[in-house]
Amino acid sequence: MLSVRGVTKKYGKLIANDNVSFEINQGEISILLGPNGAGKSTIIKSIAGLLKFNGNIYINGNENKSISAKRDLGYIPELPALYDMLTVGEHMEFIARAYSLENWKERSEQLLERFELGDKKNKLGSGLSKGMQQKISICCGLLPNPKVILFDEPMVGLDPHAIKELKSLIVEKKSEGAAILISTHMLDSVEEFWNSTNIMIEGKIAARRTRKEMEGSGEDLEALFFKITEGDRINMEVDK
Repeated sequence: MLSVRGVTKKYGKLIANDNVSFEINQGEISILLGPNGAGKSTIIKSIAGLLKFNGNIYINGNENKSISAKRDLGYIPELPALYDMLTVGEHMEFIARAYSLENWKERSEQLLERFELGDKKNKLGSGLSKGMQQKISICCGLLPNPKVILFDEPMVGLDPHAIKELKSLIVEKKSEGAAILISTHMLDSVEEFWNSTNIMIEGKIAARRTRKEMEGSGEDLEALFFKITEGDRINMEVDK
C-alpha cells in the first residue's frame, strides 16, 4: 500500500506540490493525470525518496526513505538513467546484488526476453537506443518483484510490442497484489485497466475518482480531465 499524506514540495518560491494526499491499495492501479508542470513528476520523485519534502509518505506502513520501504518499491523514471559502461546483463546483476536477490537469473531472462532484449545482454548501456534504455529501466525496476511500483510516463519511446508487454506486466503485478501508480498524460494508453485516478493541476489534486464511481455516474474521464485542466476555454470553444 502507498500512502501520501499532506506532501508539499517547494523550489524556492515555487510550490510544485501543495498539500498532496492520496492512497493506493494493494491490487490497485492508480493513474496520475495532469498537464506538463502540474507536479506529477515531483510527487513521483518524492515518493521514490529522491527529493526532500514536507509531509509524510508510507510504503506498506514504512516511511518511504527507510530500507524496508525501499525493498518494497520499484521505480521506473521518465528518463532512463543507465550506466554507460555496464552491459544489459550487468545492469540486471547490479539490481540483483543491490536487493540481495536469490534465484533471480531466471526471472531476469524472462523479463529480457519479453522485451526482446535477450540477445542484447552483452551490449553496453551507452550503445542502446532510448527505447532500449527504457526497456532495460523497466526490467531493472521489476526484477525485485516490488510491492509498490511507480511508473513515470513509462510508454513514451516504446515500440508497440514493448507497450503490449508492459501493459500485460502491469495487469499481472496488479493480480499479484501490487499497488501501482502510473503518471501519464496519455489517457488512451491506460484507459483499459485503471482502478482510480488523481487529476493534478498547479501542484494540487483537483479531483479523485474510482472507475466504479465514474461508471455509476456516467462521467467521462477525458471530459473531466479537460474540464479541470483547460476549464472555461474548452466550454467557450464548444459553444462556438
